[in-house]
Amino acid sequence: MSPLQFLADLANPDLAFLPKALTIAVLSAVMCGVVGCYVVLRGMAFIGDAVAHAVFPGLAIAFLFSGSLVVGGTVAGVVTALLVTVFAQNRRLKEDSVIGIFFVAAFALGIVIISRAPGYAGSLQQFLFGSITGIPDRDLYVVGGTTIVVLLAVFLLHKEFVAVTLDREMARALGLRAFWLDLVLYVLVTLAVVMAVQTIGNILVLALLVTPAATARLLTDRLPVMMALAPAVGAGCALIGLYLSWSWDLPVGGTVVLTLTAAFLLAHLFAPRHGMLARLAT
Repeated sequence: MSPLQFLADLANPDLAFLPKALTIAVLSAVMCGVVGCYVVLRGMAFIGDAVAHAVFPGLAIAFLFSGSLVVGGTVAGVVTALLVTVFAQNRRLKEDSVIGIFFVAAFALGIVIISRAPGYAGSLQQFLFGSITGIPDRDLYVVGGTTIVVLLAVFLLHKEFVAVTLDREMARALGLRAFWLDLVLYVLVTLAVVMAVQTIGNILVLALLVTPAATARLLTDRLPVMMALAPAVGAGCALIGLYLSWSWDLPVGGTVVLTLTAAFLLAHLFAPRHGMLARLAT
């Protein structure tokens, strides 16, 4: 399928789900790209995978009661993030240990809950691997509104997030409340992950959070440029991945992730200062 045919399909009223899926995929990529910069800089990629597990019980409950998957996943993720932030204050436990306990427990709870729903196997596959069909209009508005909220929060708290990310003890000495900043960042990660789960799936969503930011990290040494490049890379790969998926009848989540990975590999090879070829030339 040529790009022009793909554009024609996007404009086809009989394929109304396609532009909705593209919009949600691009908005999710933008959110994940921006928030993912902090995740990559803090070396906390595990949190993205953990949040994807944490939102699962909310998705399961929403499915069981025919509610909004977006709302259900967000509530579950935020509650779990709050528990992790509170328990991680105990100096005897490292943050990754607390994350491992609560987020995996949340995922297990989701499995138990959704097993009570008749015909849950097909829906479970949709949660895990994503789907571009059947996205309701209300979710489009929810994702759009959430994108605005996430970007506004990042704009208002960017300096504080950077301070806590680069030197936590110095940030505390400056009077910044690391606990509340951690909680807000976890909530932002949760929101970004929940929005992305619908198209890319619960298992693969970590790629949308980490890979664009890691790609941008290779391309620039300046944080503002990185935070502009990451969502651009994510959105571009989401568009290309959806096009390839639609053209060749491939799973959309896996295709988007492979497109993101290809972009990362290209940056790893050809980045002007930090690419493999540039390092070999010096």
